Amino acid sequence: MSASTATPDYNAMSDEAFRRDVRTFIEREYPVALRFILHRAHWHEMRGWWGKLHAMGWIAPNWPREHGGMGLDAGKMLIYLEELERYGCARPPDQGITQVGPLIMRFGTEAQKAQYLPRTLSGEYIWCQGYSEPNAGSDLASLQTAAVIDGSEFVINGQKIWTSLADDATHIYLLVRTDKAAKKQQGISFLLVDIKTPGITLRPIRNIAGHGEFCQVFFDNVRVPRDTLVGALNDGWTVAKALLGFERLGIGSPRRPQYALNRLEAVARAKGLLGDPGFADRFIALKLDIEDGAALYGRFVEQVKRGEPLGQDVSMLKIWTMETWQRLTELLIEAGAEQGVIAGVQDVAGVETDFLNPFYYSRPATIYGGSSEIQRNILAKYVLKLPS
Repeated sequence: MSASTATPDYNAMSDEAFRRDVRTFIEREYPVALRFILHRAHWHEMRGWWGKLHAMGWIAPNWPREHGGMGLDAGKMLIYLEELERYGCARPPDQGITQVGPLIMRFGTEAQKAQYLPRTLSGEYIWCQGYSEPNAGSDLASLQTAAVIDGSEFVINGQKIWTSLADDATHIYLLVRTDKAAKKQQGISFLLVDIKTPGITLRPIRNIAGHGEFCQVFFDNVRVPRDTLVGALNDGWTVAKALLGFERLGIGSPRRPQYALNRLEAVARAKGLLGDPGFADRFIALKLDIEDGAALYGRFVEQVKRGEPLGQDVSMLKIWTMETWQRLTELLIEAGAEQGVIAGVQDVAGVETDFLNPFYYSRPATIYGGSSEIQRNILAKYVLKLPS
């Protein structure tokens, strides 16, 4: 029996029935202690929930049914995400599902699909992203981590930074320079690397909120087989651009601003702020901004479901969602008044809220995944066709 035959066609269900099934499952199975947690969830916290989703066939809502995913269309995808957000479900270490899995489906060999996709679904392989370097963040094409061919292997030397949850990962998908004489966006290759390979060293970085979310990753004569190459040699930028589209789609999910909106509304109701016309105007404007962002997100999800590559216009989703999120966290702090600037969970008229943590997490959101300035330049050049 094929995966697509075994997996129900959820898109044939009514929206109401699908939402009811998702809500019932989440409320029955998701750990109560992990609702609305205020840090990026680690694998040891999410392993049990991942296993339940995998057993249900729900770990990969964005994957086609033939690869073991749910195959959801845009409307059902939004319902699925809305129910996760409504219940306060934390995001697991899911870059294998949201990013590298779809990329392997598109660019990988049949052997790579057979090796990596099922193990990514099951949680045997947990992925992190090896893109940014100390001098190559938003200007990613300036990366200098190098891989030299030596017989049947690549030998990797260099450094990556801001690698989210690398200390949870079993594997890293990696951009490396394989031709130093080539032009800036050429001579780059895309590799899949076991993070236990000798020569790889991780050093955790604590963020401003005090959480251990990031790592530096060092490569010292790391040898990996040549069959870990995805796509053609020196053509990794083509692969990376596709993956950046998936990343900006994931970053552009309405999940983060919706959570901030829920917290803001709870505080506002507890303090009676929604009766203030000035506050209500700002609150409603932000709520409508989230609705607009969700509609835009749904459009791009539908595009992916049709098998169409994401274009440069996906940059506007990242800009809209992240800047909306920042404005929401700023208003959340204002709503908290004197308690809004105190670290930790505060009790506001019976509502427990951490005001500063969402604010801290939203600050770098307009930088990672490509800064807002660069995204606007991309839209100006490639979408609006404005002169340079």
